Amino acid sequence: MLSYRHAFHAGNFADVLKHSVLTLVLEYMTRKEKGFYYIDSHSGAGMYSLADEYAQKTGEFKDGIAKLINQQDIPEALIDYIDLIQSFNAPDELDYYPGSPAIAKYFDRRQDSAHLFELHPTDIQLLTEYCQRWHKSHVNQSDGYQGVLSLLPPPSRRGVVLIDPPYELKEDYPKAVDTIIKAYKKFATGTYILWYPVVKRELVEKMQTQFTQSEIKNLLQVEYCQLNDTDEYGMTGTGLFIVNPPWHLNSQLNEILPFIKAKLGNSQSHFSVTQLIEE
Repeated sequence: MLSYRHAFHAGNFADVLKHSVLTLVLEYMTRKEKGFYYIDSHSGAGMYSLADEYAQKTGEFKDGIAKLINQQDIPEALIDYIDLIQSFNAPDELDYYPGSPAIAKYFDRRQDSAHLFELHPTDIQLLTEYCQRWHKSHVNQSDGYQGVLSLLPPPSRRGVVLIDPPYELKEDYPKAVDTIIKAYKKFATGTYILWYPVVKRELVEKMQTQFTQSEIKNLLQVEYCQLNDTDEYGMTGTGLFIVNPPWHLNSQLNEILPFIKAKLGNSQSHFSVTQLIEE
């Protein structure tokens, strides 16, 4: 199935969580001079116009990044993410929202390289155009799960892998976890970020079980939910599993999440940060 277009959802509350964490991880990786691979299994279009028909049809960004972009009391751990979003827009404007490839490009150095996978025929064309002058990027119209495994371990033995499938199929939940478990066996020191939607709690619990029964040694789980669990509203929350997170990410998340809840949430909103597997 290739019906999913992230353009409908760009800049929503799930993107805020996912991309603020990705920003923190990539910033941490650039603190060392040695280069690293950035591998993105489901890259999307790269950049999204919030004025186009897709974003305007749902308006999800209005309850996400639009509520944060001009806040004056941004916590320190969220400043780089907000600065990044502002760098793609004119002052006091919010016309564009960067996808994960654009965020990776923002941090890219000469010694780093990006490996981007996308299957959707429209998004791969947009992604290719976006990356045309990004010389250290490699765009592939192929299966991202296999693409991740084919590139590990990277030559520098440093890498960040983002896996965020559309979950159009229930099989994506166990398949995404299985890919990270296989990748970990090839490259145990890499940082892996797996995004998931909270639609049915049992699917998330099965992912947790898969991870805890694996050989992975260091796993952080973060979750932010706009509503209590229910089958009535579709996606009620969003979460990330992060293998080998930066050592201070836990404390940064505990700084970011209360702010996100205060600005985006409601009486039902809640969050959690859990060290699911200890080193």
